[in-house]
Amino acid sequence: MRSGGVSGKRRPGRAAVAAVAAVAMSGRGKLIAVLGDEDTVTGFLLGGVGELDKHRKPNFLVVEKETSLAEIEETFRSFVSREDIGIILISQSLAELIRHAVEAHTRPLPAVLEIPSKEHPYDPAKDSVLRRARGLFSPDELR
Repeated sequence: MRSGGVSGKRRPGRAAVAAVAAVAMSGRGKLIAVLGDEDTVTGFLLGGVGELDKHRKPNFLVVEKETSLAEIEETFRSFVSREDIGIILISQSLAELIRHAVEAHTRPLPAVLEIPSKEHPYDPAKDSVLRRARGLFSPDELR
């Protein structure tokens, strides 16, 4: 992984880029869902990500201290089952809390991408998609 940008944060790896490309090519009109802290979700909402489905359910969840683990997992599972969602962005710290549910999702769509949050930097060693991708490539191909 290369570091990049002014902030020195890591750029998405090949697996993340491939997942986004797969969604772009296969699912025109699919939504991006976001699970994260208030700052993370607000940033994506300001970028135009927020939508309601036909049942008036949003494609985002702002996780606060009072948000239960059951609600986080239930929302993640609902996003995975929605046909209108092509990518699920989840703060890596939240993905850690529901790791069993994240790793149980093995279909290519919706693609699940773990992202950093303001309080928790991205750790590639914890990213389940990146770990799976490493098993597909030789170490020389990942350089």
